[in-house]
Amino acid sequence: MCGRFTMAIDADDLQTELALGQVPADWKPRYNVAPGQNIGVVTNPHSRDVIWMQWGLVPFWAKDPTIGNRLINARAESLDEKPSFKYAFAKRRCLIVADGFYEWKKPESGAKSSRPYYFSLREGKAFVFAGLWESWQPKDDPESKLITCTIITTVANALVAKVHDRMPVILNAEDKWAWLREDNPAALKALLKPAPDDLLQAWEVSRAVNDPKNDSPECIKPLQEGFGGA
Repeated sequence: MCGRFTMAIDADDLQTELALGQVPADWKPRYNVAPGQNIGVVTNPHSRDVIWMQWGLVPFWAKDPTIGNRLINARAESLDEKPSFKYAFAKRRCLIVADGFYEWKKPESGAKSSRPYYFSLREGKAFVFAGLWESWQPKDDPESKLITCTIITTVANALVAKVHDRMPVILNAEDKWAWLREDNPAALKALLKPAPDDLLQAWEVSRAVNDPKNDSPECIKPLQEGFGGA
């Protein structure tokens, strides 16, 4: 799963590197983005504007918005089958902007806790995850709306597999707009593949990232020499 990521790039660089439109005025670099928080999302392939959505999908049919706590990720293999995701997969796809993500390696023999690792592009530039979004309205307050999203995951590539068996779907420059424009289910699912093995670099980071209150450059500081190009 993908339970933490970074949006540490500044707004101007984000626009330039991803060919985006407007970025929210209150955008600021983030080093430890956690579920339940607002994240930068693109839904319109024409304006390409970045808007805020809450991380953790709440389907339009949900009775209780707390379901979003369990739907921070969606498995690529079953998007068109699961009630929580199939409607959004058909009509409400999005791009989630990032410049890195964390995965945790399970404890080895004698170890007490999982070890966090940070993954980013070798060039250190911004990229996008494939995502889904939903709009939810409480029955007792039809005037209010909760806009939420989820990150799609797939099987890990060779690099990420050293740490975890799943990874978020990273869309390249061409595929990211096809993800928003395409309407053929088979063509869409074909985009949801692991990133090339040589695309990323990785290194172990401090367990301080386990606490979402810690949100500083120290979160991504290497504890030791990285691998995969780090």
